[in-house]
Amino acid sequence: QVQLVESGGGLVQAGGSLRLSCAASGSIFSFNAMGWYRQAPGKQRELVARISSVGTTNYADSVKGRFTISRDIAKNTVYLQMNSLKPEDTAVYYCNAAVVSWNNVDAWGQGTLVTVSS
Repeated sequence: QVQLVESGGGLVQAGGSLRLSCAASGSIFSFNAMGWYRQAPGKQRELVARISSVGTTNYADSVKGRFTISRDIAKNTVYLQMNSLKPEDTAVYYCNAAVVSWNNVDAWGQGTLVTVSS
């Protein structure tokens, strides 16, 4: 089994910064991709940032230039550095990983709440 645990969410004022972490554990042989999604109340879950197995990154237009996704392969951890936060960034942020375990697995974390006050 594969588990993802997010941390780093909280309350921050507009213009501030937060760093989210997602630690993966279990029988993981390799990572195909890892990413961050977010879901605000009444809205669909959307992709925020993604990093591939070779380090290629993708960002939603709404966060490009403000957020940075990175990974520490040795720690099986992916990070999301969020700068210049806006109230519209308020959402539950979910970590996602496509990994090779005993089979191919698409795993999700439990979510961490980010609240940005104006």
